[in-house]
Amino acid sequence: MLSFLTKFATVVRGVLSGFDRLLFCGTLRNLAHCRGLQAYLWYNRIPYKDFAAHSLAVTARLEEASLRQARQLGREIRYLNSAQHRKEDIAREIAARDRIKSGLICVLRSVDPCTSFQINKNHRTKKLEIHYRQRKCLHLYHYQIHPVFGFMHARIQTWFPFRVYVCLNGREWLARQMDQARLPYVRRDNAFTWVEDVAAAQALFDQQLQAHWPELLGGLAEALNPAHADIFAHYLCRYYWTARDTEWASDVMFHSRAALEAVYPCLVRYGITTFGAADVLRFLGQPVPASGKVPHRCRHEVSSNVKERLEGVRLKHWLNGNALKLYDKGSVLRAETLIRDPGDFKVFRPAEGNPGGPKAWRPLRKGVADLHRRAEVSQAANERYLEALTAVHETTPLRQLAEPLCQPAPAPARHRGSPPAPPAAVGTVPPPAPAAAPAPAAAAGPRMARPRRVRALNPLAAGDGALLEAVSRHEFLINGLRNRDLRPLLYPGKAATAAEERRRSAAVTRQLRLLRAHGLIHKVPKTHRYVVSQTGRRAITALLAARNASADNLSRCAS
Repeated sequence: MLSFLTKFATVVRGVLSGFDRLLFCGTLRNLAHCRGLQAYLWYNRIPYKDFAAHSLAVTARLEEASLRQARQLGREIRYLNSAQHRKEDIAREIAARDRIKSGLICVLRSVDPCTSFQINKNHRTKKLEIHYRQRKCLHLYHYQIHPVFGFMHARIQTWFPFRVYVCLNGREWLARQMDQARLPYVRRDNAFTWVEDVAAAQALFDQQLQAHWPELLGGLAEALNPAHADIFAHYLCRYYWTARDTEWASDVMFHSRAALEAVYPCLVRYGITTFGAADVLRFLGQPVPASGKVPHRCRHEVSSNVKERLEGVRLKHWLNGNALKLYDKGSVLRAETLIRDPGDFKVFRPAEGNPGGPKAWRPLRKGVADLHRRAEVSQAANERYLEALTAVHETTPLRQLAEPLCQPAPAPARHRGSPPAPPAAVGTVPPPAPAAAPAPAAAAGPRMARPRRVRALNPLAAGDGALLEAVSRHEFLINGLRNRDLRPLLYPGKAATAAEERRRSAAVTRQLRLLRAHGLIHKVPKTHRYVVSQTGRRAITALLAARNASADNLSRCAS
């Protein structure tokens, strides 16, 4: 991300990175399966045949206790008979109408899909059996303005196993923190377009990662169902909290909307036309070989799409339920990572159930215990994505970038050993020849050393074009490239003999020397790695874009 901020330093005032939308799920783990319900019924001495009547009674108790506070405060309780209603908009309208600044806003009742229990008779065995399947039941949505989280909602499933969902927004939370710290800011929806002290705001953002989530979420669940302790007096159950969806956003704050509009169309066009499946895998931290091909073990679909919304254009890349998004919010450019399937990532931790055991890289869990690691991998994905977008915006004429590359250039200094001695030093006179064999008249003057040069590049040719495409690959952005990394890209197939492998290595060495001479790459000191220079990345990006563009596109751009 540093290169992105450096490139747009004149039009960017700062960047804020932190949680956006967070969706938590609370599950009664010892009740969320058939054997768990069987144990609950046994402890409460309830036969299978009476489960329907018992569950109706428990649901009625839960609903009455959950709505008690709303009735006492005189808040609206509304039933929604269609899933087309946007519940957040309804809650905000009620808050504005009733001038509610804190506390409970309303309770919305809605029948939604869920997984729940049902007891049916098995006609083959002539016995009643418990089934855990997809059904629909009544949910209660509690919208409130929380003293810590701001505007948020929590909902509870009114039928066994009483699953709870809590949805909050990290930007709402940050606004509360900045109000308490008396830090001035300007906010548009859930984005901050201006903050007086960006570093102080980021420090407040980082404090959110230190929250004690089980305690905070447990208090919200208790408010949803005050009768929980009475219902489970004989079969103790506690909520286990998982992070179902987490969105981590990096907001680049531009000075004005016009400054962002000048670059955003180019960013979207570059992202949808340039980034392929392998790039999306790298952005989301998945291993990709040096060949740039998608690994055979990867069986997940990778997709990208651009959607025009009322707020603007959104670019999104999907991978196995996780996603990377880019969109604009006024004068804010937002890169955002959504994690729904954390199993694709790793965390350094001990084994489950053995906190004192040895640590190793294990799959990231859905539980809130690994929420800090989710933030780390999401921030890394945002940074890689913005870093890859650095090369897109270029206003220098193509002729000015290509002209030096299409001419011979002085050869770079050798980095190993000593250069060979020239035939004669510049400005010196060779020793006189013996009298018996007088030297020719042409040899009487000083002998000038011919400077070493390399050939010009031809970006439109197949060979040089493939070389430029290879060195500009995104996997070489961080660690650079080596001779061995370029060989599989330029020479498909394995070398038949060791001699053929040496010939390929020597040819790649000459090509690296050619790129160094033209200033497209630099050698990392004391290593065998090379990195593409800032000037080189600008030139390569522009040349490859022109190489792949049609004549019609170039004509329209020129006009």
